[in-house]
Amino acid sequence: MKLELYHETAIRVRYGETDQMGYCYYGNYAQYFEVGRVEALREIGMTYKKLEEQGVMLPVLNYEVSFKLPAKYDDLLRIKTHIKEIRGSRLIFDYIVSNETDQIIAKASTTLVFVAKKSMKPIVPPDIFLQKIDKYIA
Repeated sequence: MKLELYHETAIRVRYGETDQMGYCYYGNYAQYFEVGRVEALREIGMTYKKLEEQGVMLPVLNYEVSFKLPAKYDDLLRIKTHIKEIRGSRLIFDYIVSNETDQIIAKASTTLVFVAKKSMKPIVPPDIFLQKIDKYIA
C-alpha cells in the first residue's frame, strides 16, 4: 500500500561528525536517517518503544544512499522523510537531505521489516500501526 506521510527534521552537523577534509563523515548519515524515521513515526503516534512493547521489532533490511554534495561542520541539515509504502512485512522510507540554501546533499531509502521479537521472523504490520497510518494511505 502506498503512503503519503512526510516529516521534516533538522540536524546540525557537529564538529566530531566531520572528517579530515571538514566534510560530514558519510557513516553519520545512517544515524540522521534513523532520527528522521523515528520522528516521522512519533508524529503519527507510533514509537519503536510501543512496537517493542507489542512484541514487534523493525530491523533495517536495505539501505541505499546517494551523495550529491558534502555537508560541513555547523551546517543545518533538513532531513525530509517520506514513509512511502508498506509491502507485506516491509516498510519503505525515502529521504532527502538538504542544507540551509536548499541544495540537496543526499538522497536515500531504507527498507525495514516488521518481525516478531521472539522469533525474529517477518510478520504483517500490527493493527495498532495500521490504524495510525490509515489516513495517510494514498
